[in-house]
Amino acid sequence: MNVAVVLFTSDLRLHDNPVLRSALRDADRVVPLFVRDDGVHRAGYDAPNRLAFLADCLADLDAGLRHRGGRLIVRTGAVAEEVRRLVEETGAGAVHMAAGVSGYAARREEQLRTALADTGCELRIHDAVVTALAPGRVVPASRDHFAVFTPYFRRWEAAGVRGTLTAPRTIRLPEDVPSSDPLPSRDDVKDVSPGLAEGGEQTARKLMTSWLRSGVADYADGHDDLAADATSRLSPHLHFGTVSAAELANRAKEKGGPGGEAFVRQLAWRDFHHQVLAARHDASWSDYRPRQDRWRSDEDEITAWKSGRTGYPLVDAAMRQLAHEGWMHNRGRLLAASFLTKTLYVDWRVGARHFLDLLVDGDIANNQLNWQWVAGTGTDTRPNRVLNPVVQGKRFDPRGEYVRRWVPELAELKGSAIHEPWKAEGLDYPDPVVDLGEARSRFEKARGIE
Repeated sequence: MNVAVVLFTSDLRLHDNPVLRSALRDADRVVPLFVRDDGVHRAGYDAPNRLAFLADCLADLDAGLRHRGGRLIVRTGAVAEEVRRLVEETGAGAVHMAAGVSGYAARREEQLRTALADTGCELRIHDAVVTALAPGRVVPASRDHFAVFTPYFRRWEAAGVRGTLTAPRTIRLPEDVPSSDPLPSRDDVKDVSPGLAEGGEQTARKLMTSWLRSGVADYADGHDDLAADATSRLSPHLHFGTVSAAELANRAKEKGGPGGEAFVRQLAWRDFHHQVLAARHDASWSDYRPRQDRWRSDEDEITAWKSGRTGYPLVDAAMRQLAHEGWMHNRGRLLAASFLTKTLYVDWRVGARHFLDLLVDGDIANNQLNWQWVAGTGTDTRPNRVLNPVVQGKRFDPRGEYVRRWVPELAELKGSAIHEPWKAEGLDYPDPVVDLGEARSRFEKARGIE
């Protein structure tokens, strides 16, 4: 009997999963495995919101496997040790897993190879599972990655996304099913954001179907409308792999039109950041393009930013949405990050860490490199642009609906006046933590801008 282990990581789905499909094609019996990784805890990446969402995903994955004759085996500990132990228990000849792009993923792969070296079991790594296009699929001449998005996107489009795979009908376990730890439960996780969305592949597929049917057509015009919230809300599912980036890209292309094209471009942006991190692991915490910044560190201002009490309504609304939902609209992310790094001139790593503590879609590649993009230390070709929260509010929340939703103490203000509450009197709302003009001058002086 030929046995293979499928090590699920960031691909917690049955539909369009090349890892699972390859294992089922090559082996008579397959053992689906998820390891609750001690290393993730030690690194401080097991934020409550992601743990709760993960519990939903694992429960749904287990249910889908059982419906097909299998089940999910859960182990807790060091990944390499737990995989080796399972290989020895089952006599597996291969372990299949999706490729990762972070330094941690690279170290995990090396540890797995070392752990399996004397077992006769092969480690098979599969590309284009977490992303639509494999990180190294397209590269510029004489370089290992693209540093600018536009030329990357042209090559990305020309290369084409792989075809979509169907979900398997049957999954056959070995006769002696290995033992499993209990599935984690969302109810066991403390300090979860009250408005955290539900995880799992079934939820993801319903959301994807609804989005492609009635949302994506208006995406090009409406994706920056904060009040309308006209985005897919699929980023947590892309992070955990309960939906496939390749399938999303293929189906959005089929829909066509400006909305489908704009949405595919965003999926390519996600791939772009993954290919940068795959080539430059240190970009997760080191400046991709150093600017010789001497960052400020005013704890009162940082606390005001984190708690949504800066005195700038759109920034505060975005930060309060993050605390409540563990998610934030992308336009809000850009503004909140610009305010911290350029208006307050605080190190982008402070903001990135706070986002990772709360975001259910807290992905190292996208979170860190988007923060660097906004801070001007990353791949942005206009590194010194500063987003004005008042101007942004009047443009992307002109009637103040988004602000009223998250900053109810300003509800009495009418129209765009809500973005300048310091002009009103008697409000239970803080004064601005900084004058925008003075802050911009400080930033430009620090960056040496004439």
